[in-house]
Amino acid sequence: MLKYAFLAGAAFVLLPATAFAQEETAPETAPAPVPAEESAAAARGQHADHNTEIIITGFRRNRQDVLSGTSVISGDELSREMRPTIGETLAQQPGVSATSYGPNASRPILRGFQGERIRILTDGIGSLDVSNTSVDHAVAINPLTAERIEVLRGPSALLFGSAAIGGVVNVIDARIPRRVPDDPVHVAAILTYGSAAEERSGNATLDVRLGGGFVLHADANYSKTDDLGIGGFVLSPRLRAEALASPDAEIRALAGLRGELPNSQGRTSDIAAGLAWIDGQTNAGFSINRLDSRYGIPIRFPLEPGEEAEAVRIDLEQTRADGRAEIDLGDGFLDVVRLRGAYSDYRHSELEETGEVGTTFFNKGHEGRLEFVQSTRGGWGGGFGAQYYRRRLNTVGEEKSLPVNTTDQFGLFLLQNYSKGKVNAEAGARYERQRVRAEADPVIGNPDLKRSFDAFSGSVGASFGSRSLRVGLNLSHAERAPSAEELYVNGPHPGTQSFEVGDPNLAKEKSNGAELTLRGSGRGFNFGASAYHIWFSDYIYGQQTGAVEDGLPVFEYRQAKARYLGFEIDGSVQVAKVGGFILNLDALADYVRATIRTVGPAPRIPPFRLLGGIEAQSDRLTGRIEVERTARQGRLAAFETPTKGFTLVNASIAFKPLKDNEATSITLSANNIFDVDARRHASFLKDYAPLAGRDIRLTAHLSF
Repeated sequence: MLKYAFLAGAAFVLLPATAFAQEETAPETAPAPVPAEESAAAARGQHADHNTEIIITGFRRNRQDVLSGTSVISGDELSREMRPTIGETLAQQPGVSATSYGPNASRPILRGFQGERIRILTDGIGSLDVSNTSVDHAVAINPLTAERIEVLRGPSALLFGSAAIGGVVNVIDARIPRRVPDDPVHVAAILTYGSAAEERSGNATLDVRLGGGFVLHADANYSKTDDLGIGGFVLSPRLRAEALASPDAEIRALAGLRGELPNSQGRTSDIAAGLAWIDGQTNAGFSINRLDSRYGIPIRFPLEPGEEAEAVRIDLEQTRADGRAEIDLGDGFLDVVRLRGAYSDYRHSELEETGEVGTTFFNKGHEGRLEFVQSTRGGWGGGFGAQYYRRRLNTVGEEKSLPVNTTDQFGLFLLQNYSKGKVNAEAGARYERQRVRAEADPVIGNPDLKRSFDAFSGSVGASFGSRSLRVGLNLSHAERAPSAEELYVNGPHPGTQSFEVGDPNLAKEKSNGAELTLRGSGRGFNFGASAYHIWFSDYIYGQQTGAVEDGLPVFEYRQAKARYLGFEIDGSVQVAKVGGFILNLDALADYVRATIRTVGPAPRIPPFRLLGGIEAQSDRLTGRIEVERTARQGRLAAFETPTKGFTLVNASIAFKPLKDNEATSITLSANNIFDVDARRHASFLKDYAPLAGRDIRLTAHLSF
């Protein structure tokens, strides 16, 4: 870790050093200092107004005052990074990687945490799907609908549930309008083409001002991809060598597969309508949407004679209703009351090559959240609230591994902050009551089972300094109740190529953490750094037993002590003005190291990464070149194989053709320009499914 910290620090220190030098030599007629958020927005191609406040916490605060790592992606940056999945869209943010289970089922990984330890939300409410149960299950949120995406890493995310120890991803859309349009009718569209998978996608939105404060919204989108183009062979070098050594001619032929990832095609359609009433800061509304998706799972080619390759496809559909109300209470103790809720009816079927249904997942869930936001008085602010979540999951089919189960969760949360002079202090707490029931099932072999848990989480921290330099420390305690999957699973899991066995006697997972932050900003520069250390007791993990069931290795859920430690650094600096262009440099680095005591390294932990870019920006034209270096991962769990490092080079140019319409833009980008064979260590399919090869993307945003 020291080596990576030194490399990151050496690359990063040039940014603030250059910025301070520039500030010292600036002429007296230089413009007024640019706020940190606007400086970062300029360097990353974002709109500054989206960066000033962070909504994900539920209580609006300046990002610089949040005592955890944060990212906001919107505007030009969102256009440039947009992919068919949330995971790939966010993969270049600090502290974020992706599961990369093919191009259609990639979920975010935050600080090495995934699955049950992060939450993915849409406008503050969970996705209400089954993406947390397996890496081959896609998140039922379409990035094309996002106006912006916020990422909160670390203990501040615990306000959204004990399952958010790793962090929260919040996708904010406009399906329930928040403001009355300036024009009677507003139309916007996004059109995208990507060459790597022949991706064709389009999204259209309509907002109509009805009068009396009422606004009608409608949107529809459709995307389709062919098999993904890749930068080399399908199989990793290790598996190619194994295939070439086989006496079976058909297996030897697998070593020659290259250029295209079989069975990775997909198509998705999404349609929604919403209605809102808006009167100043008071508003209320609802929306309904229908998502349909069918996508292929990259083939895990067998290398033993007699075994057959399975080309599985997933047919997914979700009908979801959302509601929101926000009431401005004036100047009393409470400023605003917010109510947010959603109901989802979700189903997906796993289809064999013949079209026959193998296994089907039925999930019905609803979630509600009530927030009371306090008025800021004498430096005090914050709020409190309650949250309720219910999920009923039923699995039917030949690969059923879970009994019918129901999870009920009720939470109370509180956040208080105080600001005076150079000091900001913050304290938060959450109590959660969770009940998990599994119905008796003769196929799984379990009786009727019930478990109840009381979980307490909290954090306290403070930061000191000014806008130009601020240092903060946050201490946290978190408790997470085990999920139904960890308690009651008993059967084959093709997505992870394992036979999973739960433990109905699992205790709560507990952790204590510390995070140190350093942030600074000034005229034309911005930087931030976070270092964290988390100690777990009763950490829940899957342990390979050595046994084999149904031809799959058996993994049992167990508990042990564990620890995660790592850092994230990012920054930007304005280095020159050439003609009408501002030249910016930006960089980020992240690293995480995770160990399960008595076992060894935790599996699928992303390695050290360093990314740097140079960007030339004017009012209507922006060009960018960036290089990303991901190191080799050789720190492995017992059942893992090493993953070689890779370097990706990307470039983009964005043009706003209409002087008085900044929302209309055209972006042309070239990703993985040198067609590199790249594989993410965190992916279960890394040896069978590399990342996209060279990808030329054209995106048009239209607004009128």
